[in-house]
Amino acid sequence: MTKTQDVERRTQNATTGRMVVISGPSGVGKSTICRELVRRLDNVYLSVSVTTRPKAKAEVDGRDYWFISRQEFEQRIRQGLLLEYAEVFGNYYGTPKDTIEQALEQGLTVILEIDVQGGRQAKLVFPDTKMIFILPPQGEALQNRLSGRGRDDAAAVQRRLAKAEQEMAAARSCYEYFVVNDDLEKAINKIIGIITGCPGGRG
Repeated sequence: MTKTQDVERRTQNATTGRMVVISGPSGVGKSTICRELVRRLDNVYLSVSVTTRPKAKAEVDGRDYWFISRQEFEQRIRQGLLLEYAEVFGNYYGTPKDTIEQALEQGLTVILEIDVQGGRQAKLVFPDTKMIFILPPQGEALQNRLSGRGRDDAAAVQRRLAKAEQEMAAARSCYEYFVVNDDLEKAINKIIGIITGCPGGRG
């Protein structure tokens, strides 16, 4: 089976569900927004990514990420078990393919919280994917959020800010919706409206 035929097969098999990609710079509030979407919407599946980066103290394996070794991640790449993957700051991040296909076949709305590179890969497989990019209210606010998390030193914060600028520029060419998270409640309701097709945010 060719790659094109495989893409067509999976797209046809997944027509009952819908895919939503949510991306944005580190610290912009993506995880909080995604958790609220799951809480407020029916029939939603939030994909849990696999990663090779170390687990933070507050994180839970299987809830925030599946934390695996670099060797295991690269084995999954070779076996074609990932819908998309990328290497960011020396660590791999990826989306398990089987759980996504199962959720779509069950008619669920699948939410992927992934970066722009991963979003592009997902869009190639599922062309009807709704692509949503979360923007910070301003650069200084994003820097304050990153510093306030306490997970990164000053150099790491600067690297993440530089990547944020690159991501925001890259998103302009492939994302359809841009939501500024200057008010969390308004941002959540706007995204709910995008997903459901109801401008008021409910439906």
